[in-house]
Amino acid sequence: MTLTDRFLRFVKFDTQSDDLTNMTPSTPGQMEFAVYLKGELESMGLEEITLDENGYLMATLPSNCDADVPVVGFIAHLDTAPDMSGKHVNPRIVENYPGGDIVLNQEQNIVLSPSEFPEMLNYVGQDLIVTDGTTLLGADDKAGIAEIISAVAYLQAHPEIKHGKVRIAFNPDEEIGKGAHKFDVEHFGAEFAYTMDGGAVGELEFENFNAAGAKVIIKGRNVHPGTAKHKMVNSIRVANQFVQMLPRWETPEHTEGYEGFYHLVGINGTVEETTLTYIIRDHDRARFESRKKELEHLVRKTNEEYPGCCTLEMADQYYNMREKIEPVMHIINLAEEAMREAGVEPKVQPIRGGTDGAQLSFKGLPCPNIFAGGENFHGRYEFVPIQSMEKAKDVIVNIIRLLAAKKEQKIRF
Repeated sequence: MTLTDRFLRFVKFDTQSDDLTNMTPSTPGQMEFAVYLKGELESMGLEEITLDENGYLMATLPSNCDADVPVVGFIAHLDTAPDMSGKHVNPRIVENYPGGDIVLNQEQNIVLSPSEFPEMLNYVGQDLIVTDGTTLLGADDKAGIAEIISAVAYLQAHPEIKHGKVRIAFNPDEEIGKGAHKFDVEHFGAEFAYTMDGGAVGELEFENFNAAGAKVIIKGRNVHPGTAKHKMVNSIRVANQFVQMLPRWETPEHTEGYEGFYHLVGINGTVEETTLTYIIRDHDRARFESRKKELEHLVRKTNEEYPGCCTLEMADQYYNMREKIEPVMHIINLAEEAMREAGVEPKVQPIRGGTDGAQLSFKGLPCPNIFAGGENFHGRYEFVPIQSMEKAKDVIVNIIRLLAAKKEQKIRF
């Protein structure tokens, strides 16, 4: 089975995660997909295959060399984003993309256009897998799963390539921030690992946001509007005032690179009570802490004007993995070398988001992130070039091969 065949089969599984179920996995489709993958791994003859009750699937490609090679792992997630439906995904391949618009859905006039997505022009002449415009595609992260399995199959078909023990894992609920919560690092047993969950070709990431979530709860006082003077406190208006106090330009739509932000992701309110839901992000830990303090300051300021009306619920979600990767930068160097040998120029950049690898790094498994090849994740305009997936597979094979070769030659990697 080719990598493309695998991917096209995988995206047919509806594996959207759901933050409201309080279960692991959060949706039954993820376990159905995991059971299917377990069967595929068994048919390949992999060893130490386990699937626990929470949907964490792990397996081993045993070593075929005598050198004492560190155990390396590769990880991808089963779920797709809740942002858009992943049910009845209907992919198609645009062969030898000539440039220009791709009509995804004639009936609904849904068009994937370089005028809105100029990165499309980076793939002229390549074969693009696209949606029919009514669902996301699921390359995030079913491309990663297909790439990992295909890399293992390639190594099995080429026993002349010497390698150490390789562990692979597929976990649920990454898209709702819970993918690493029940990941058994000790059972996985790798010295380090890579998540295959990045975007375009060449991406290599070992920095991510520090992250917190916050709810600002504003209590009002509802009085008949005809007699409300000096009595009513309209929590919606107070909430609007609070929103305006935060820096206008420190939002996702005005920031890039290492710039952090406050992101208002939800408002739910009546005159009596309004809740503002925020996420807070910054790569720099000191600035991250400063942002949280600013939110606390604004709550106090609001309460000075409207005594006792405003409360804050805030909790950290994850931290920048850089501090855990810097002591083991050789694993970044290894990935860069593997990319160059695959004809890919590494693009080391910060993740403007989170990753399972960040949480796993803080659980004792250093775990940077490598490209899976897709573009425009989480929506109807998602696409993935077949050639990008093949490059990702090649990078996995090269990491495994180079790691063994360096140990056999007693080269410090």
